[in-house]
Formats: sequence, C-alpha cells, structure tokens
Amino acid sequence: MQKEEPRIRILKDGPYIVSGSAPLSEKVIVPKGDGYVYEEGRTLPQKATYSLCRCGKTKTPPFCDGAHIASHFDGTETACKTDYNVRAARIVGSGIDLLDDGRCAFARFCHRDSGDAWELAEDSESEFHHAEAVIAANECPAGRLTAVEKDGTVHEPEYSLAIEILQDPEEHVSGGIFVKGGIPIESVDGSVYEIRNRVVLCRCGFSGNKPFCDSRHVSEEYDDRNPT
Repeated sequence: MQKEEPRIRILKDGPYIVSGSAPLSEKVIVPKGDGYVYEEGRTLPQKATYSLCRCGKTKTPPFCDGAHIASHFDGTETACKTDYNVRAARIVGSGIDLLDDGRCAFARFCHRDSGDAWELAEDSESEFHHAEAVIAANECPAGRLTAVEKDGTVHEPEYSLAIEILQDPEEHVSGGIFVKGGIPIESVDGSVYEIRNRVVLCRCGFSGNKPFCDSRHVSEEYDDRNPT
C-alpha cells in the first residue's frame, strides 16, 4: 500500500484535519542575545490523522475538542490566494534583496544581534551583513521574507515535513502552527493554497488573514496554557 503523504484539510468553521502521519511537536520561542532560538516543548502524541484546533477555545490544546461548535466560530478564509512571488514586494538592498509579503506571525526570528532583516539587507554590501540578512530571512517561520541575490538566486532553508506548535513565553502567549517542508493546505472550497516551504497557520481564531497567522494572538493575549 502506498504511504499517504502529509496534508492539511480545513473544515468549514472547524479544525485543521492533518493526515499522512505528519510529525507533530511543540517548539518554544526563547530570546538569545538580540535574536531568538527554539527550544523543545512538550512531547505531543503522534497519530496518522489528527485534528488541530482553529478556534482557540479547545480545552485539549493543540487538538480540537469540538469547542468551535458551541462558540459559533467563524472560520471564513480571507487570505489572498495569489502566489507569493506575485504578491510580495521587493525591497532592494545594497548587496541582496528581500521579498516581503507582510504575513507576520511575530516570531521575531527576523531579528539578529547585528540588526533586523531589513537593516541587514540595506547594508548588505558588507559580507557579514549579507550573510546575516540571509539567515534573518530564512528563519522567518511565516515565510514572509525571502532573500534574493542580485543574480536571482533565491535562498530558502531545507525543511523536512513537520508541524510545530509554537509557544511564546516572552510575550506570555501561544503562537501559531508552523507548517514546514511544503505540506499542502486544502481550503474549505477544495482548492489548495500555494505549496510553500514555511507558513504559520492561525490557531487563536482571531486572525484577519485566515487561515494564516497575522500575530493577533499577541494583542488578544491568547495562551493555551492558561485559558480564560
């Protein structure tokens, strides 16, 4: 029997159905210098198929417990389906350029000890800043930023297929769902979003750019470890 490939299917006003035995883990965002790193979080159960909460009301995070029904969750997808290379703005740096589509999950990995991705690109004639700009762009989990060389070479990190539940104790909140390695995400209408190496899905229920995270978990103080 052919092995089923990982896939995410969005249910109308309901959870994300993850199939194909996609590895699931929890990652904790922690500061290091002026930047950030991931530390391992809780060990989560591994299943061939599982449902991840999308409304932010579950009592069994990150898994769905049906709370979207009682809370009358409106999960209408509002994100633009235009491909990244079309919708992203090109920011011209001195030695390297950045593509930026504005989809920020506020994970802050675009910040390095030597500056943020935009500052580094601006001063990327410096070999050091050039290299740092690539790292800052590559480590953006939302895929907002992509570093592009002047000759057109596109930098992209190598990721295996995985799903990571983000926690952000510095901000006292729980972050989104980091989807890595190009796992297809199927819309309620049956279409498939552009397959990308890295995106962050909303799990607090408040994003104005569903199904993707727009960092509203911060302003809404969403914390799955201390539900209100």
